[in-house]
Amino acid sequence: MQLRVIDPGFYRQAALNGSVGAGESYMDGQWQCDDLVALMRLLLRNRERLDAMETGTARLGGWAMRSLHAFARNTRSGSRRNIAAHYDLGNPLFKLFLDENLMYSSAIFVDGEEALGEAALERAATRKLERICQKLRLAPHHHVVEIGTGWGGFALHAAREHGCRVTTTTISREQFELANQRIAAAGLSDRVTVLLRDYRDLEGRFDRVVSIEMIEAIGHQYLDTYFAKVGSLLADDGEALIQAITIEDHRYKQALHSVDFIKRHIFPGSFIPSVAAMTGAIARASDLRLFNLEDIGPSYALTLRAWRQRFMAQLPQVRALGYDERFIRMWEFYLAYCEAGFLERSIGDVHLWLNKPDARPPQFVPGLTADA
Repeated sequence: MQLRVIDPGFYRQAALNGSVGAGESYMDGQWQCDDLVALMRLLLRNRERLDAMETGTARLGGWAMRSLHAFARNTRSGSRRNIAAHYDLGNPLFKLFLDENLMYSSAIFVDGEEALGEAALERAATRKLERICQKLRLAPHHHVVEIGTGWGGFALHAAREHGCRVTTTTISREQFELANQRIAAAGLSDRVTVLLRDYRDLEGRFDRVVSIEMIEAIGHQYLDTYFAKVGSLLADDGEALIQAITIEDHRYKQALHSVDFIKRHIFPGSFIPSVAAMTGAIARASDLRLFNLEDIGPSYALTLRAWRQRFMAQLPQVRALGYDERFIRMWEFYLAYCEAGFLERSIGDVHLWLNKPDARPPQFVPGLTADA
C-alpha cells in the first residue's frame, strides 16, 4: 500500500477538520492511495490514532460541522431535504452500480460466491429479499407495509414471488417515480401501492412491516417515534423485519456527537443506531418483542466492494451524466470508507425480527441456503 501526498494542503485540511478534512482533501485530489480500503482498515485497527485526529485544532472544525449537522434535523420537511440530497442525485447514477433489483442495501452472500463476478451481486441481492420473505412467511393473504421504498425492489419481489399486497412509502420523488414505473412494467400495480408520504403519517393495520436500511435516516431523536409507528401499524399478531446498519454499543453516544465523512458529504441528517439503542426504543415505545437478531455485516463488505468495482468501471458513463472528478473521488472514498468499516466490524448490519404479542413465529429460524 502506497500513499502519495500531491498537495501539502492535505496536512492543513487534516489538522483543521480531522478525518473529515482528510476525506475532503482526497476529494480535492491532494493525495492518492493505491488501496483506500487497506488504508482505512489500518486506521480502524489503530482507532486511538484516528481519534487523535479529531483533537486540537480539529475540534474547532468539528464544532462547526456539528452545528451544520444540527440544522439537518429530521422533521418532516427536514427529512425531505436530507433524503433529496442523496437519493435524488438521479436514478441513472444508481443504475450504473446497483444490481438489477436496484437494492441500495446489503445483500447476503454465501461462502465463495464473490468469486462468481458480476452474477454474484445479483444472486446475493435476491437472496436477501427472499430471506426476509421467508422469515416473515409471506403469503397471498398478507398485506405488507414497507417503510422506505427505495426503487421498489422489495415490493416487486414480495408481490411477484409471494403474491402478497404491498403498500410502500418513500419521501424521495425520484424513487417514487421510478418505483411506480417498474411496478407498472411488471404488471403488479394491482398488488403494490407506492405512497409519497412520511412514515409518521402512515395509517392502517397490516400483517407485516418491512423496513430495509431506512432507520438510519430518521435521526436518533425519532427512534421511539419510529418503533411506536411500527408497532401501531401491525395487527395484534403481526410481525416486522427491520434491516439496520449498526454501530458498537459502547461507541454509540460518542458517534451521536460527532460528524464523520458520511454525515458531512453523503447522508445529511443520518445516524447509525446501536442494537442497545434500538431495543431500548422498542421497549419504551411499543409492545413489540425481539424474536431474532441476525448480523449480516460481513456480507455488506462484499456488497460495497461490488458497488465500488462497478462504479469505477463505469466512470465514462458517470462523467457523461455530468458528475465531475471531485464527485467521483467523493463516491470512491465513501464506498471504500464503508467497506473498511464492515471488514473491521466497527459497524454491522442486522435483521431485527419483531413480533406483536399475539404473533406465533416458527419454532426455528429458517436456515440460510445458497438459494434463499
